[in-house]
Amino acid sequence: MLFDQYNPLKKKVLQILDNEGQVINKTLEPSIPDDVLLKMYQTMTLGRIADIKAIQFQRQGRMLTYAPNMGQEAAQIGPMAATSDNDWLAVSFRELNAMLYKGVTLEQLFLYWYGNEAGSKYNDSVKVLPVNVPIGSQISHAAGLAYAAKIQKKDEVVIAYIGDGGTSHGEFHEGINFGAVFNVPMVIIIQNNHWAISTPRAKASKAETLAQKAIAYGIPGIQVDGNDTLAMYVATLEAIKRAKLGQGPSLIEAITYRMGPHTTSDNPKIYRSDEEVEAWKEKDPLKRFKNYLLNKKIITQASDDALNQEYNQLVLSTFKQVEDSGLVSLEEVFNHTYQEMTPLLKEQYNDLKKYEETEGR
Repeated sequence: MLFDQYNPLKKKVLQILDNEGQVINKTLEPSIPDDVLLKMYQTMTLGRIADIKAIQFQRQGRMLTYAPNMGQEAAQIGPMAATSDNDWLAVSFRELNAMLYKGVTLEQLFLYWYGNEAGSKYNDSVKVLPVNVPIGSQISHAAGLAYAAKIQKKDEVVIAYIGDGGTSHGEFHEGINFGAVFNVPMVIIIQNNHWAISTPRAKASKAETLAQKAIAYGIPGIQVDGNDTLAMYVATLEAIKRAKLGQGPSLIEAITYRMGPHTTSDNPKIYRSDEEVEAWKEKDPLKRFKNYLLNKKIITQASDDALNQEYNQLVLSTFKQVEDSGLVSLEEVFNHTYQEMTPLLKEQYNDLKKYEETEGR
């Protein structure tokens, strides 16, 4: 079994593609249909372009605070390609690529980061929970959703994402412990991007690996090269198979890197070196997967150039639609929390209304 072979205590990291996209583990190279491989790459490309443009929009004052995804595409696309349409996705706030793959539209994602909660209202067929900012709470949501699937005997698995910093939060423990005790169909993916805002991974946890935390809960864990799309696919597929056989949760640590700031409010140059960033550029997940597909002749450089041009235009036109829809009113922000506003909310609303009237938005 894959999880036994790559027991985190053995300090082995699952890897199939090297930094240049060459297969270094033929035995574990998955057999993925060409159309699925193409969808995976197309979504990664769209996610990368949307991510770059979103930062530009925010810097231009056209969008609110945004959490960049660059560098973490493989840790999201590989696992999503391993899911079925029935499987759920529970996200934090840095899973743009995963959400796109599972059916959330680019317009909805831009609406959300534009400050419009209509961006969180997905089509009923889309098995994705909304963006979740409170750190770690999505693990509890995922455990509950997976428990419901088990009780109702549904053929569903819940994939839940969390960052390395989030593993120090209480709901990470509570959600996994609950899931393990009740043997629910859940897969937890830790995106270990090495930085919890400005706190380095070594100062956030004494554990040698984050995957070994699984051992304390009595569930399997594995460390994976999180910039290797194929390795992430293989590990997640194995975890999903376990879950659907009634064998409970699994924990995957995706070793990746946050190439940009924590959010657009952050300046990572203050706490990490340019040399560190440059070293991780050599492991770029998009480049690795592109080279793999070029070698398999699924894409060509010409088709890739055309794809990038198409997606650049798509991102620009989609955001223009969001901008043209206008900002939500102050009333809309306050009216959808409770059936009736509490006294404190009314006070906050009145204060903001006065500020808006005198200072503007």
